Amino acid sequence: MFKIVKKEHLNPTVAKMVIEAPLIAKKAEPGQFIIFRAKEDSERIPLTVADYDREAGTVTIIYQIVGAGTMELDTLKEGDCLHDFVGPLGTPSHVEGLKKVAVVGGGVGCAIAYPVAKKLHELGAEVHSVVGFRNKDLVILEDEFNAVSDKVCMMTDDGSYGEKGLVTNALEKLINDGNQYDEVIAIGPLVMMKFVCQLTKKYNIKTVVSMNPIMIDGTGMCGGCRLTVGGETKFACVDGPDFDGHLVDFDEAMHRGTMYKDFEQHAREAECNLLNKEVK
Repeated sequence: MFKIVKKEHLNPTVAKMVIEAPLIAKKAEPGQFIIFRAKEDSERIPLTVADYDREAGTVTIIYQIVGAGTMELDTLKEGDCLHDFVGPLGTPSHVEGLKKVAVVGGGVGCAIAYPVAKKLHELGAEVHSVVGFRNKDLVILEDEFNAVSDKVCMMTDDGSYGEKGLVTNALEKLINDGNQYDEVIAIGPLVMMKFVCQLTKKYNIKTVVSMNPIMIDGTGMCGGCRLTVGGETKFACVDGPDFDGHLVDFDEAMHRGTMYKDFEQHAREAECNLLNKEVK
């Protein structure tokens, strides 16, 4: 069992948990993920490692409360235990040797972008972080990004915080200002990553994206997380989750991501009804 040593809501729909998992903390690296079950009969959910503390033996996860599984997870409190917490899985982000990098995060994807920016900062790279949210109320990890970045561009769709606009607007401005990046690392909604890649391809800048499709076993056996990259089938759980963004078939990935939309809605409604009964 894996004890929840700290729980904090970062905004109305996003929460952070620090989990006691010394063996995972000992090996985890930015870009890798874990698969957990909140309770014995819960669904398996993959989440990228948001942070880790090797000395304390803890792993931090950040999740958005959007479906039945994350709603069930959010019912757990500090001192409770997760039934399963397996990892680290996937291939770590390749950040060694990079001197100047733009890290682009969108929404809850910033929870994945932050540990990458932190690792780059620790390795001595110059880090420019571009982070975007729909509005001020959804902003997360601002202080954390400021601590590990040489420059931070905060963007909101409605202009309620930072600058108004998309992350691509800020990234293109940085490029046009003369910044020459060894690499752009983009993590967030598929449509955001798609347009970041379209922009960087125009400027011939290598771009890596983190793909987090539907996963089941996390070992490459089920094939649920398959993607088309450079015309070849890849499995995000073992071949990734990082891939060359200029080779990813984003349209296919977005289509596959909607396949279980109706099922997810029914599961969410069932969980809402269950939680309401428990409250009564």
